[in-house]
Amino acid sequence: MTDQKKKVTLALQGGGAHGAFTWGVLDAFLEDGRLDVVGVSGASAGAMNAVVYADGLREGGPARARAQLQEFWRTVSVDGDLSKAQRDLCDMVFGFWDPLKLRKSFTHNAASYFSPYEFNPLDINPLRDLIDSLIDFRALRATDDLKLFVSATNVRTGKVRIFRRPEMTIDMLMASACLPTLFQAVEVEGEAYWDGGYMGNPALFPLYTETDCRDIILVQINPVERDEIPRTAQDIMDRLNEITFNASLLHEFRAIDFVARLIDAGRLKGTHYKKVLLHLVEGGAAMQRFGADTKLDADYGFLRSLFDIGHEAGKAFLDEHYDAIGVAGTLQLKEQLV
Repeated sequence: MTDQKKKVTLALQGGGAHGAFTWGVLDAFLEDGRLDVVGVSGASAGAMNAVVYADGLREGGPARARAQLQEFWRTVSVDGDLSKAQRDLCDMVFGFWDPLKLRKSFTHNAASYFSPYEFNPLDINPLRDLIDSLIDFRALRATDDLKLFVSATNVRTGKVRIFRRPEMTIDMLMASACLPTLFQAVEVEGEAYWDGGYMGNPALFPLYTETDCRDIILVQINPVERDEIPRTAQDIMDRLNEITFNASLLHEFRAIDFVARLIDAGRLKGTHYKKVLLHLVEGGAAMQRFGADTKLDADYGFLRSLFDIGHEAGKAFLDEHYDAIGVAGTLQLKEQLV
């Protein structure tokens, strides 16, 4: 480890239990110690990781952040402290639930026939209690050393809403992970919100408009491409969900690429625009073997296996691309957009 740290921002995708991969990446970055993270944007499970990470840093630096992330994922696992009823709900929270993924529990079957306003009238969410016991939101809001951006989808307008650290509440975080087939929309300041993955998974624009850092490291857990054509009803729905949850990200890629080409052509001189340097951490073949249905798997052994994959991916990224940070982007946007 060197004394000179490089400034970066992190963009953390949502993706249910696959967010444990991101846990591993964050752990590798914290263990390495060469990155100065100045901003984090997240949606859904990515927002959970972002807030737990930031609050851990606030409370006790990198060591506490690593411990707090582990505590979060251990508690939400099958072997954690949740009751059977809470576990049934968490199994659904950790996946982008749809009516074709019927489970044996009453809760899952009920969800295929009724809205959450009918089968979950009390709007019970086990993650809320866990987050409330783990995160000190008042202390989190008191400092903005590490900027936080949590995305949610406005139900009425269909637009993305970004919640920032100085205003962050548990309602804002829960809004980012509010699956509309399972939970009632979360109300914040008189507006109703659903999962942020629909319109910002994750939102990149706050990272380059509200920080002075050009480097964004995207931790991606929803594959943009799959080689096989889905043929079963469940596989088709799984692929549709992946495409939907990547759509906003690809739109941002196009905007970043367009601005970069204008800057290279000298057409944006003297403006506030800057060239964003994008980097990517993904699980590659190791994560590709897990289907979308495994986003519902909250077994701690499985989560730990995803953590291990993420930890290795984080270390490999630093080994291969650390020198490029601050110099050039290592994510080839043209390959992502063609």
